[in-house]
Amino acid sequence: MLRVVQKSKLQMMLQSAGMPALAIIFMGFFGYYAVLGPNGVVAYREYTRQIERKEVEFAALEKRRAELRNEVRLLDPQRGANPDMVDELVRKELNVAHPDEIIVPLN
Repeated sequence: MLRVVQKSKLQMMLQSAGMPALAIIFMGFFGYYAVLGPNGVVAYREYTRQIERKEVEFAALEKRRAELRNEVRLLDPQRGANPDMVDELVRKELNVAHPDEIIVPLN
């Protein structure tokens, strides 16, 4: 004997709506991460702000690097070191400047 099993209306509805519901959940998951995830639109704004801050910091470091490069150039013994620069550096490093003496940088 063959037995016929009838599906209830609820089972038929779940079977027909299962795949679309799964697809909607799947798209919602990726949509959420596209907007609020660690690499989403909201995080992109913070990355942009961080880049701007780092660019300002980089410009300050480049300026300091140029100043140091100039000091090295002035102290280069092969080019003939700048006597004023050498005197200033020696007095400052060896602490031989008098208390009432004022060292005026040439830069």
